[in-house]
Amino acid sequence: MPQQPARGTRLFTVTADTLVAVDFGPRTKGRPPGPYGRLFARPGTRAFTLANLLARLPMGMFSVSAVVMIAGTRGSYALAGAVTATGLAATALVAPWTARLVDRYGQARVAVPATLVAALGSLALLLCVRHDAPAWTLFAAYAATATTPNTGGMSRARWAHLLDGDPDALHTANSFEQAADELCFMLGPVLAAFLCGAFFPEAGTLVGVVLLVTGVLAFAAQRSTEPPPSGRTTTGATTTTPPAPSPLRSPGMPPLLAVCLALGAVFGSTEVVTIAFADAQGHRTAAGVVLALQAAGSCAAGLLYGRVRFAGPAENRYPWCVAAMTALLVLPLLAASLTGSLLLLSAALLVAGMATAPTMITNMTLVQRRTPDGRLNEGMTLAVTALLGGIACGSAAGGWVVEHLTPTAGYGVPVTAAAVALLVALARQGVRTAAA
Repeated sequence: MPQQPARGTRLFTVTADTLVAVDFGPRTKGRPPGPYGRLFARPGTRAFTLANLLARLPMGMFSVSAVVMIAGTRGSYALAGAVTATGLAATALVAPWTARLVDRYGQARVAVPATLVAALGSLALLLCVRHDAPAWTLFAAYAATATTPNTGGMSRARWAHLLDGDPDALHTANSFEQAADELCFMLGPVLAAFLCGAFFPEAGTLVGVVLLVTGVLAFAAQRSTEPPPSGRTTTGATTTTPPAPSPLRSPGMPPLLAVCLALGAVFGSTEVVTIAFADAQGHRTAAGVVLALQAAGSCAAGLLYGRVRFAGPAENRYPWCVAAMTALLVLPLLAASLTGSLLLLSAALLVAGMATAPTMITNMTLVQRRTPDGRLNEGMTLAVTALLGGIACGSAAGGWVVEHLTPTAGYGVPVTAAAVALLVALARQGVRTAAA
């Protein structure tokens, strides 16, 4: 029986005029892991990320579920938009306090009870709608969901804790987190619209509550990657370091929050107007798919953005990102006005969404850099709070325009809000240039 060549042996032979070399050495992958592969090679990162994605998915479900549920039973998009706006406004007031408690006492100790309170608020809204309770009870119930913790902010805080001193890896992590946000807001509306349309109007809210509670419990259980509470070291010893100042007092933070407010108005108005436009076309259940395409464009752009290494500072590309977003948001307005086609509107929203993730990634990067140590979750929650406040205003404005004008005219609201964001970003850049 012939003996097998040893591993690593190279054999040479000649056939006609050709020299043939055979290498029996082991085959290994020569390509090094990419930025995302290196990111998730760190211990514990996959576990907390999967749990956080489960908890974050309902964030894209609740508002759509509430609009479909309330508009379907009460026949008023204005009421639906006002109720969701009230809940988001309440969240804008309560979320910073919740985040401050998270920074001070830890994610697990605060996020779990806060989530349970928010879940009770969502269930109360479901019961009020189902049993035809007075309109004011809808506002009160949805306002009770304001204690929902900022799950995306807690995940970003974990990355900042794990990647301290590695700005390139943190850029990749922030890009992934923004893409995850877009993924959840892509799948969330689709799932909510499907559940509300295929089963019963309250199904979207009910499933969202289950996913939120399950995801937060699983996320809180991942203690190895949790950043230590402010005022304590990783060993649990209390320190005497004075508390850091509020992120609101950090230089450059107010303009960033103002841009977040305007961008939130873009998101809120687009959501309500798109649902109304699809309903007017006789395809209400397709609204989730249409909104998902916008999020899909943003998700893909965010993942690509995370692979790019920029030479200049984030401040220089920030106005360009907002300008691109403003310009692309004109496309849905043109598609709705000139064609009235839901298919062309979907394509326009897909393209328009490609500027969303780069804008939000750059914004969150700047917010992190301006947030004092020990208050990172609060700083990022302030940005999310501004977004929620803008979503509330945008939802109300979009609902009003749809109710009193037309769904087509409603697409002028996100364009106007994006233009305001651009003016604030340009003014901020001008002040920064003058100071330099």
